[in-house]
Amino acid sequence: MSKYIFIFCFLFAIGKNYAFQTDSIIKKLDQAISQKDIYIKNKHKQIALVKKIAEKNAYGGNRTGLYKAYLSLFEEYKSFQYDSAYFYIEQAKSLAHELKDSLKINETKINESFALMSSGLFKEANDTLNSINIETLPKSYKCDYYSVKARTYFDLADYTRDSRYSATYIKKGNAFLEKALNYVAPNSNEYWNLTGLKLLKASQWKAAEKALNFWINNYKLTPEYYAIATSSLAYVYDAQGFKQKNLDYLALASIADIENAIMETVALRHLANEFFKLGNLQKANRYISIAMEDANFYNARHRKIEISSILPIIEEAQLQKTEKQKSSLQKIVIALSILAIIVVIFSFIIFKQLRVRSASKRILAESNLKLQEVNTDLREADRIKQEYITYFLNASSDYIHRIDQLQKRILHKIITERPKEVVQILKKYNVKKARIDLFKEFDEVFLKLFPNFINDYYKLFPESEKVLLDKENSLNNELRIFALYRLGVQDSNQVANFLELSVATIYSYKARIKNRSKFKDTFEEKIMEIKQFDTKKISD
Repeated sequence: MSKYIFIFCFLFAIGKNYAFQTDSIIKKLDQAISQKDIYIKNKHKQIALVKKIAEKNAYGGNRTGLYKAYLSLFEEYKSFQYDSAYFYIEQAKSLAHELKDSLKINETKINESFALMSSGLFKEANDTLNSINIETLPKSYKCDYYSVKARTYFDLADYTRDSRYSATYIKKGNAFLEKALNYVAPNSNEYWNLTGLKLLKASQWKAAEKALNFWINNYKLTPEYYAIATSSLAYVYDAQGFKQKNLDYLALASIADIENAIMETVALRHLANEFFKLGNLQKANRYISIAMEDANFYNARHRKIEISSILPIIEEAQLQKTEKQKSSLQKIVIALSILAIIVVIFSFIIFKQLRVRSASKRILAESNLKLQEVNTDLREADRIKQEYITYFLNASSDYIHRIDQLQKRILHKIITERPKEVVQILKKYNVKKARIDLFKEFDEVFLKLFPNFINDYYKLFPESEKVLLDKENSLNNELRIFALYRLGVQDSNQVANFLELSVATIYSYKARIKNRSKFKDTFEEKIMEIKQFDTKKISD
């Protein structure tokens, strides 16, 4: 008994200490909020310095220098204020056109797409990216191009929140994220940013947690990257049910955003929502109001819509809490009475659902039992088929090999004594015909096991690639290679020996066939999906 008491006390102490740590971080966040105006003034000072550089280059006629200054101003504004960010990237784009520099034009288009996406103009961001010829971009630009593409679809999925469309957007985002990783500099901040995002979107929570913690602890992160890393970790911990850590990292991300005057943010909004769930309406209302101020300042349309959907709920909840405190005992009694009625109704509904669920479980158990029986029959049939085919291949190949060796030895020993007679006898043993017969038997047996193989095989190709076979119930070498693959004979050396071809020829066949197909990357998987024989007919 004392052992359990000790464990309880130990866990209670850990929880208390962790709650104290969270309180400490929240205090730092509140302190940062109180100094928010100072951070914004510092941001304006930094912007003013860059504007002076731009003016100097403009007066001096240095168009390239002015272009770089406009890009710097865009960088300063891109997470601070959309309208100004868009203005300066448009100025940079105009200069790029004046300079007739296609690389600079594409660079400004990528940055313009980021600004459009950040403000919620997803279609415009995509249209701008689609106007770029990706083939002309250098490696580093391709990473930026694909990463903006990916984030556009991810943000669009978050904004849509409709499973009919968001799943497609996430799938597209993942595809572009994979492409971006092909061009990112290894072990860079952007590499870990994209890697963490990839693992997060794949719901690989432990791997994402490990990658993001490694990134934070081992790299020097800019404020923007630190905010991304901590907010991503918050999402990972929330998905795993670690609510306390979720609060901590949302607060850390919010602090980073405030101290660096980053207005294009979601961390504070999520933190407000978490406090709302915890019932701390005062903090929830304060943080969601600040998040709305930031969204209005930045002019992020989708962020304003997202916050607008939460803000009234929190304000209404806080109002209701105040009203409840002023309500009389009679209202409480009425509320409790209504609650009791609801509990009774739900208890009745739950009881009925439990009965239905119990019946469903019985039906499911019976179905699983039948399915196990069918699977057992299939495994037995498959084992018989595999053993038969293996025997057939080995026996036939060995037979032909021995006949071939016998023919060579007799010819060598007898040719000097009675060559004409021996040669006539040996010519009756036609190895080539025997191999043809072997192929014929193989084709017949295989097509009995896979009667629809030829039709299913050619469905993997465009109609123009379909080949008419010379004989019915026969295969050509192309089909035999993948017939053997479907049977599990996937070693190119074994396939080459059986078909009496070189290994290089087998590789050449495979490469050429896959390039002609509609499924270049998953051709082998599609072959393995071709259905076998009808097990019911076999058993009959």
